[in-house]
Amino acid sequence: MAILLKRKWITKEKIMTEKKYETEHLTISWKPEICQHAGKCVHGAPEVFEVGRRPWIMPENGSENLIKSVIDQCPSGALSYVEKGE
Repeated sequence: MAILLKRKWITKEKIMTEKKYETEHLTISWKPEICQHAGKCVHGAPEVFEVGRRPWIMPENGSENLIKSVIDQCPSGALSYVEKGE
């Protein structure tokens, strides 16, 4: 099961939000304010990334390799991941 963590920080322009979804081996981060809604995630792994669902990211629905591959295609950098233990 994924764990959702939320963190906010302030820049000169606005308050930024970062939502984190944790699995056994990955921490997935999403920064909604910089998301360009290009759809690479929802088209690349719809079982993991589904906009109409809450939480909209369910990493337990896909393999870690698939998730990393899809996140690597995010054009805005709104999605990122860190492998635990790095």
